Amino acid sequence: MIESRKLVLVGTGMVGMSMAYAMVNQGGINELVLIDVLKDKAEGEAMDLSHGIPCGPTEISIKSGDYDECKDADIVVITAGINQKPGQTRLELAKTNAKIMKEITENVVKSGFNGIFLIASNPVDLMTYVVGKVSGFPRNKVIGSGTVLDTARLRYLIGKRLNVSSKNIHAYIMGEHGDSSFVPWSHSYVGCKKLADILKEKGETQKLLNEIYTEVQQSAYEIIEKKRATYYGIGMGLTKIIKTILNNEKEILTVSTKLENEYGHDGIYIGVPAVIGKDGVQELLNLPLTQKEQEEFDHSCDVLTGMKEEIDSIIGE
Repeated sequence: MIESRKLVLVGTGMVGMSMAYAMVNQGGINELVLIDVLKDKAEGEAMDLSHGIPCGPTEISIKSGDYDECKDADIVVITAGINQKPGQTRLELAKTNAKIMKEITENVVKSGFNGIFLIASNPVDLMTYVVGKVSGFPRNKVIGSGTVLDTARLRYLIGKRLNVSSKNIHAYIMGEHGDSSFVPWSHSYVGCKKLADILKEKGETQKLLNEIYTEVQQSAYEIIEKKRATYYGIGMGLTKIIKTILNNEKEILTVSTKLENEYGHDGIYIGVPAVIGKDGVQELLNLPLTQKEQEEFDHSCDVLTGMKEEIDSIIGE
């Protein structure tokens, strides 16, 4: 009997379809269902992707469908929602998308779905919180893309500066997927050597690290200014998370997951390093942070907590 590897995508915008395109090219699933309020759009995307299957690595069944398709899915990926408009605050965006997220989650759960939710809709930490609250699923089964993309950008830029493969850069961005994120530099390595020691040998200072973090933080704004949206990076990031789950790879990724007294916080979803496997979040890594890093993490949690209270009124908590 062939193992079922069914993926349902809710939202066929650029982020969702970048993920779908990456999955079709990389392989790893045997069924993909696209759901969107714009049914013709979902059907057209399914047709277009299907025509590329002969050029891909594996045979995949691709079709558009409705929420009843979620009942036997392994993972439901949610990328639906509106984009932030000029002049719109993150809280205003969060309130609008929270309503959309609540409705989607209710429809998915109603189907009998018992797999893993993966959320990329923005603001992603708050939208993951909404899905967790509305679904009632345990924390291991509700995962946000968190700071996976931020961390990929960080590793890419450090590798570029040091002329080392980004795959050998072990550094993380933690906290909110937003302006309050931070890098725990005390846990940053190149291979098995501390990044701080390498910089010292090269005569570099904290100034270089600050420049790299600023570049990471401003990347999204710069891309949006140049091409109006970012989607390839996050599409590949989502693909990475999906394959890590389906292949039970137990890789450490900085996903948005629920804190249950780790790092001194409880009840919020935020980006932290976690071991990801077939059951979703297998384990959170509770890193010993320096005092400065803990203060930065506390600030990021406070930012999300302040907005979470507003979201509760939307979802009826």
